[in-house]
Amino acid sequence: MKTAILNHLLYTVGKQALGATARDWFLAAAHAVRDRVTERWMPTLDGYYRDDVKRVYYLSMEFLIGRTLVNSLINLDLYDTVRDALQALGQDFEEVAAWEVEAALGNGGLGRLAACLLDSMATTGVAGFGYGIRYDYGMFTQHIEHGWQVESPENWLRYGNPWEFPRPGVIFPVRFGGRVIHFRDSRGHDCTQWVDAEEVMAMAYDIPVPGFGGERVNNLRLWSAKSTREFDLKYFNAGNYIEAVRDKNESETLSKVLYPSDLTVRGKELRFKQEYFFVAASIQDILARFRKSHSNWDRLPDKVAIQLNDTHPALVVAELMRVLVDEHRVPWEQAWTITQGCCAYTNHTLLPEALETWPVELFARVLPRHLEIIYQINHEFLQGVRYRHPGDSELLGRVSMISEGAEKRVRMAHLAVIGSHKVNGVAAIHTGLMKSTIFSDFEHLSPGKIVNRTNGVTPRRWLLAANPRLSALITRHIGAGWITELDQLRRLEPLADDPAFCAEFVEVKRANKRAMAEMMAQRLGIETDPDSLFDVQVKRIHEYKRQLLNLLHVVVRYARIRANPLLESQPRTVIIGGKAAPGYVLAKLIIKLVNDISEVVNNDPLVGRRLRLVFLPNYNVSVAEMVMPAADLSEQISTAGTEASGTGNMKMAMNGALTIGTWDGANVEICEEVGEENMFLFGLTAQEVARYRVDGYDACARVRANKDLAMALDMIASGFFSPDQPDRYRSLIDTLTVGGDHYLLTADFASYMAAQDRVDRAYADAEGWTRKAILNVARMGKFSSDRTVIEYARDIWGVDLGR
Repeated sequence: MKTAILNHLLYTVGKQALGATARDWFLAAAHAVRDRVTERWMPTLDGYYRDDVKRVYYLSMEFLIGRTLVNSLINLDLYDTVRDALQALGQDFEEVAAWEVEAALGNGGLGRLAACLLDSMATTGVAGFGYGIRYDYGMFTQHIEHGWQVESPENWLRYGNPWEFPRPGVIFPVRFGGRVIHFRDSRGHDCTQWVDAEEVMAMAYDIPVPGFGGERVNNLRLWSAKSTREFDLKYFNAGNYIEAVRDKNESETLSKVLYPSDLTVRGKELRFKQEYFFVAASIQDILARFRKSHSNWDRLPDKVAIQLNDTHPALVVAELMRVLVDEHRVPWEQAWTITQGCCAYTNHTLLPEALETWPVELFARVLPRHLEIIYQINHEFLQGVRYRHPGDSELLGRVSMISEGAEKRVRMAHLAVIGSHKVNGVAAIHTGLMKSTIFSDFEHLSPGKIVNRTNGVTPRRWLLAANPRLSALITRHIGAGWITELDQLRRLEPLADDPAFCAEFVEVKRANKRAMAEMMAQRLGIETDPDSLFDVQVKRIHEYKRQLLNLLHVVVRYARIRANPLLESQPRTVIIGGKAAPGYVLAKLIIKLVNDISEVVNNDPLVGRRLRLVFLPNYNVSVAEMVMPAADLSEQISTAGTEASGTGNMKMAMNGALTIGTWDGANVEICEEVGEENMFLFGLTAQEVARYRVDGYDACARVRANKDLAMALDMIASGFFSPDQPDRYRSLIDTLTVGGDHYLLTADFASYMAAQDRVDRAYADAEGWTRKAILNVARMGKFSSDRTVIEYARDIWGVDLGR
């Protein structure tokens, strides 16, 4: 390994050891490890061809894979080898590994789930391939200036990506615009052609994904947009260099940025084109691979499973139909059977505003042939509904792929549901609500089509790599089998009553908290007490995730200390992290409020170390790998019925945090596993929330009836935390009062405060808290993404596991 690293330092990086920087050593080590990954990667892919296995293609706009070096070393059992080799070369492994730039290929839970499933497919033996976009820039890098979120480009490729393999020979045309012509061929068959369209080329970049043990290495293929023309020589010779490269620049914007703002018409069109771009390239690649070994299209569902991760890849349904019918002359009915047999759709949201729709006008202009196909699919589907439910025009309107409002729009979720053989939710309560709310008509029309597949996370990344101290403790007591069979953590249960194990467990948690405290002191200049309760809420900033409810508790806690400085209270460090979408004004205002409250609380001498509030800037996978092991309390407090699943709740519980949460998402199933006595559940149920939505709700009356709530809202609204601009948060407070409090913070406030009081009492009992934390770890076996993948493979994809 020393020789391999030195060779890459010289021949790949072009440096001598004497003048090499820590980044140079990282690049050399990464390429040396990549060589070992590739040695296993090629035989894996060859084996899939040789055995003619069914392949799973996982299409997602996001893949939050995080840093790759440590994860690859663990999966290939090379961690100690590379660490020792670098040490022998005079390098500090931690410093070298820290130079890896995190891949900016996602934003939130959607991308983290996709990354976990790729890891688990490789580990469990599924021939799984990811497809996405190779964004030049991520969503954005979040900075905090004067308390406000400021966005800057997330240029993760500035120094190259040592893990990727460019594939200039794998390049496909993707078309936009043009027109459709219909004609009859020489045999009298009706034919359709999409002509006069503009072309962009999609070029592949491959990233190998090793499973644990290194036996199998699967592939993540990302598409980058390339212009069909580098520049126009006519303009170039005339000295107009900007115009000469205009086509190239416009074409290549398709893979520039993750989620360009859709606040403008141009931004909306770019998002729409992005979705089709990676769908069209992926379908061409999938079919080319299939055609290497097969000529009978009817066998496609036997050899190909396409999983649509949310509605972003829903255009697969129309694109696969277009290719089969227009380019390969497969009869419509046969093509439809094939398409449904291949496709399955994962839904991630119950919020109507988050279910994608696109204007028919945009479709007609950008993808005219696909609009025709969607209308035909819709017509035939509605004909079937009309036959079974004659005269029910309201049902037809509800299930139609086209919403007939002032502006006709294509409902992408309906396209995905109708075009798939299975549709799944990601937690039991989420799937139940799908069946009873947004997709109730489809559940009635096709009983059994909607199924549940509760999310999971990979224990390799989120326990073994992220928390080496706890992993070593677990392995020392129950062996290493838990790494691939997470149910084996159950063997820790008796140890929850073993004083020696409990003492070791407490020391592991304290060491993780000390590391977190040091990081916050170095990066943010905020001193925190590692012996305080670390209360953590890290996720996208959104009204439904209710960071504001958390802040109301902080304000009340602060006010109580100020009112009675001699009051004994459990020291607490409240940590909040997450990004707000650039155009989401209220979410950005919540970030400002966190920082304003933090400024006051953390500098009040009456408070001392009894309360700290910290905002973690630029929350990402690497930050999460520090936060999860250090958390004592996991805040999962979304309004019941709004969070599809969540995976942060699983990661923190797996690392020994107790959950305070609503009856929402996977919280319910975590409760079933770990026991309600080992959590702090509160608030309305999804059914109660639904009743409030129907019957109406007087938020102002709730405020008047609760002195703590009224006080906290008044302190924020009056400018106590924003003396430079006293009315800064008036609009935010209005959403909770005169605005009707859509996410029911005021309804859940009293219950939340009571739960927080229970948290304080529980944490004061150190032995009791430790026992609960150990039982949380021991009972998290269900929430491995390995289990999730095995269920998908068995019940949706129809593939045999290659164990």
